[in-house]
Amino acid sequence: MSDTDDNPLPVVMIAGAGLGGLLLAVIFERNGIPYQIFERATKLKPLGSTFGFGCNILPAFEQLGLLEDLLRVSYPTYSIDMYDTHLKPIGGFSFKRYKKRTGYDTIMFPRPALHNLLLSRVPPHKILLGKKVMSLQQNKEGVMIRCSDNTSYHGDILIGADGAYSGVRQSLYKAAIRNNDLPMCDKDGLNTGHICMVGTTNPLDPAKYPVVNDNFAHFKRIINEGTPFSWSIVTMPEKRICWMAVVQLDPSEAKNATFMNSEWGPESNASMIKQIYNFPCPVGGIMGDLIDATSPDLISKVFLEDRLFETWTYGRTALIGDAAHKFLPSAGQGAVNAMQDAVIVANCIHDIEEPTYTNIMAALKDYYRQRYAHVKYQMAKTRMMAKLLYGQVVAMWTQKQHIAAFSLFSNILPQT
Repeated sequence: MSDTDDNPLPVVMIAGAGLGGLLLAVIFERNGIPYQIFERATKLKPLGSTFGFGCNILPAFEQLGLLEDLLRVSYPTYSIDMYDTHLKPIGGFSFKRYKKRTGYDTIMFPRPALHNLLLSRVPPHKILLGKKVMSLQQNKEGVMIRCSDNTSYHGDILIGADGAYSGVRQSLYKAAIRNNDLPMCDKDGLNTGHICMVGTTNPLDPAKYPVVNDNFAHFKRIINEGTPFSWSIVTMPEKRICWMAVVQLDPSEAKNATFMNSEWGPESNASMIKQIYNFPCPVGGIMGDLIDATSPDLISKVFLEDRLFETWTYGRTALIGDAAHKFLPSAGQGAVNAMQDAVIVANCIHDIEEPTYTNIMAALKDYYRQRYAHVKYQMAKTRMMAKLLYGQVVAMWTQKQHIAAFSLFSNILPQT
């Protein structure tokens, strides 16, 4: 416990230096709440493709003084354009009225740029690397974590922001099981249905890709009829293009999936690159041209899982982001909800008048109360969007069926 102006402040341990954990640290840094981040990686290497933010999280960035810096690495986007495999326009929807309605554009940016921005606002000594949380113990006096390097640390509150395969969650659930406090539904694992490959190119030649000269993001998606693939591109600042390809697994492949690491990483890329290399690119050439323009160590392939856990808090510990709810990327809600978690849990911790065991538990339960219903609603929308965009349906739909359903769901006006 730390003292500031004679008011005791809880010492918070944050497991994970991902987007949710870093934003939480930025908030604590500005508000003088003592914290330490424990990151399992031995080196921070931001990976991933494009993200989109709007009025559901940008006000927090503005309040924290981050918005102007984020806008410098972003482009506004005004539409998503959809095509068939012959690059014939088949639909789309517009964001042009969003700023008038909400005060904020929908902006697109590379995930590494956001990670680096947040990282720049956290003092380096506040992040300990090579510290994978293996176990935890907690009681009325505090919480202790043990890390993979046999070190241990103590604090008043533990926040598990360590991803879909959270070591904090696993250890927390073991304790809950011993006390018969874990619901049966939380004993199941993650649901796996898709594989995703992403990357961000090096700066491109405008003579070959004139769209990179525009000061807004072109967002183009291909819906492929008769195959389990879909793919998309988004133009970015610095004449770069973020690209993504998604393949739906059939039920037997999904059931037998043994890939047990959902972090962005460049493992086992060659096979999928071969499959998508000759797909047509909606801004010219083939997808292989963009792949060749991307540094190999910045191409990553992951399984896409989803899961909404019921137990987010237990004692002095709370889970945020993928550790509590793993979203598919189809509706762009994973990072947004992780950051909304960070904002709400930070508010609840800030409002603790005296960091007693009872008050801490009440604050963390209040965080869950404020967030769970919203996350459940967003996850239902994301799953529906995945069915429409990635082909996660009982039978293979035609492009026209996909567009008709997507139009009904997202108020798309088909192009004529």
